[in-house]
Amino acid sequence: MATSRLSVFLSLVVTLSTVPVGSLASDPPLTLDYYSSSCPTVLEIVRKEMECAVLSDPRNAALVVRLHFHDCFVQGCDGSVLLDDTFTLKGEKTASPNVNSLIGFEIIDRIKNYLESECPGIVSCADILTIAARDAVILVGGPYWDVPLGRKDSKTASFELANENIPTANEDLRGIISKFLYQGLSITDTVALAGAHTIGMARCENFRARIYEDLGGSSHLSGLKSTCPAAEGGDDNIAPMDYVSPNVFDNSFYSLLLKNEGLLNSDQEMYSSVLAVQTKGLVRKYAEDSVAFFQQFSDSMVKMGNITNSDSFVNGQVRKNCRFINT
Repeated sequence: MATSRLSVFLSLVVTLSTVPVGSLASDPPLTLDYYSSSCPTVLEIVRKEMECAVLSDPRNAALVVRLHFHDCFVQGCDGSVLLDDTFTLKGEKTASPNVNSLIGFEIIDRIKNYLESECPGIVSCADILTIAARDAVILVGGPYWDVPLGRKDSKTASFELANENIPTANEDLRGIISKFLYQGLSITDTVALAGAHTIGMARCENFRARIYEDLGGSSHLSGLKSTCPAAEGGDDNIAPMDYVSPNVFDNSFYSLLLKNEGLLNSDQEMYSSVLAVQTKGLVRKYAEDSVAFFQQFSDSMVKMGNITNSDSFVNGQVRKNCRFINT
């Protein structure tokens, strides 16, 4: 039985790794010095605004990183997740994976307003979000990486792709990996990028099934059950995905997986699933070696940030307001 399931899984990995798809992580026309002449203070402005945001509430770091993830998994990293619904456009904010989990849009709004005063019409919302995610990680103790820039903002969004492409909290390992592979991200990228859950919170609705069915005798279990009752209600109550150091970007998230204490099923599957052939070794590696985790996370974040929307490079724009397309 297990051997049969493993064969199916490995077949899926090989198939998905060799099929060309529309939004693979590749080498887009992005450069590190894109704004060196047109808006030389862009990095300083984003950093200062993110410092204020994280100082006011450390959770803001995780909120911005999550926005970046959810943006890049739909149409590439093009700022589409930031668009509000209008009479003519159905945005991504109300899609199932986003509607109750994505907040922090006002942080990007503040940065955009500042940049529009300093360098009007120059810096795209997509680039702002990518830089802000990097700075968010640094501000809570995580690694630095250089951010290639030059993205344009899309004039479209996709409610449908947001529902289809974004991994969900209760998804199994095969589903999670297939969604990452579809974006051109490897199994190694999948495990490393999941490490972003070392910061941030999850809603009761997304971990209720796990704590009442799978967590067994975890010493952390009683506290979770008081936060997230089995009966209906409390769906919006939250708990840290890394209760050891919830506001610090480190590798303790992986140590929790070794103890079967991953809060989300999708995370724990990377270690506990019968299909976790390659992912289990990576979880152990990052739990034991924070330097290796930081290095791979940095590399994988650059790779994810380079997922392109080819249409936006041709027909995109620099939005004046990140929530609405320029008219």
